[in-house]
Amino acid sequence: MRKLSLLLLPFLFTAGSAAAQTTVGAARAGTVVGTNATVCGKVESFKFNENSEGQPTFLHFGGVFPKHTFAVRINGADKPKFSPPPDQLVGSMVCATGNVVFSQGNLPEMVITSPNALTVM
Repeated sequence: MRKLSLLLLPFLFTAGSAAAQTTVGAARAGTVVGTNATVCGKVESFKFNENSEGQPTFLHFGGVFPKHTFAVRINGADKPKFSPPPDQLVGSMVCATGNVVFSQGNLPEMVITSPNALTVM
């Protein structure tokens, strides 16, 4: 029985690490592109792109647009789900959880669709 336990031990650690979530600051968001992660930082500015497809609102971390290091994108259809509204988060410390990708401007970005993906500290 002891040998069986020792043989299974590496698999238990592998399964546990797969469920682990990486958390980084906004300045390091580029290091987790392509993964599910939590990115935390101060919301420095927001921008509502009324004339863009999906009418997204962007929360900019790590600097004011266009000199930010990370952005969270909330599409217009999802914006009413959020309370407080995303534009009222400027100045707040926030963590966003989801898939980090490179935006068209080659900056790390995360698209979120649910308020559960956003935690105000």
